[in-house]
Amino acid sequence: MAQPSFKHIYGPVYSWRMGMSLGIDPISTQAKVCSFNCTYCQLGRAACVESSLERRVFVPVDEIIAELDALQTDTPIDYLTFSGNGEPTLAANLGELLLAVRFERPEQTAVITNGTLLGHQDVRRDLANADLVLVKLDAADEAVYQAVNAPAAGLTFQSFMDGLKLFRQDFKGRLALQSMFVAANRDQAAGIARWAREIGADEIQLNTPLRPSEEKPLTPADMAEIKAHFSGLPVRSVYEEEKKAYHPLDRQATERRHGVII
Repeated sequence: MAQPSFKHIYGPVYSWRMGMSLGIDPISTQAKVCSFNCTYCQLGRAACVESSLERRVFVPVDEIIAELDALQTDTPIDYLTFSGNGEPTLAANLGELLLAVRFERPEQTAVITNGTLLGHQDVRRDLANADLVLVKLDAADEAVYQAVNAPAAGLTFQSFMDGLKLFRQDFKGRLALQSMFVAANRDQAAGIARWAREIGADEIQLNTPLRPSEEKPLTPADMAEIKAHFSGLPVRSVYEEEKKAYHPLDRQATERRHGVII
């Protein structure tokens, strides 16, 4: 029987952070909808970022559940990961989606977020339904936050950190911090490590752009120097992790969210 086409789920892809991951895109627009315009984004730079930060429903819950019900794959899946073509917390029904998926599937759930909306109580309440939340932490101060992440107008590093601390206080699942290192923030490693110690995340993931993007990746030696600043923390680094081949159900749909598969 032929695999049906999907609009909202993609992959599975192998993630060195989570194992085999099936993506769920709660945004599913053609254009990227994000409150960041990161210099290294594998989806490219957006013409503009989501300036209103207003949450809204992009995809009804029943459409995503119907696609999961239709899924046919022999690949064991470790995580159902909410990510895709934008910032998933901008989906106003994210909490409902996480609960619906939990009742429908046995896999654990993860959300990859840039953390810009963690200061909002409704967002923290929605994310409480996830098993794992991965939050981007690419800077240690305002200047680099603006230079590397290029957030929407009005978003500051301080507001991000305040929201992250609030989320850490109440979240009962696993919290991971993701740091993507490029030339512009490699000298921030010590400062990022200080923030990571203050937050007390369950895992820190050190990355550099290995998918095609506008930024060049740092070398293994560079990343080893960066990792030394995180001594004593539960840290993982991209060059030290196992890589596995994967075969997505729909290559084009996967590359539109995940970046070009190499």
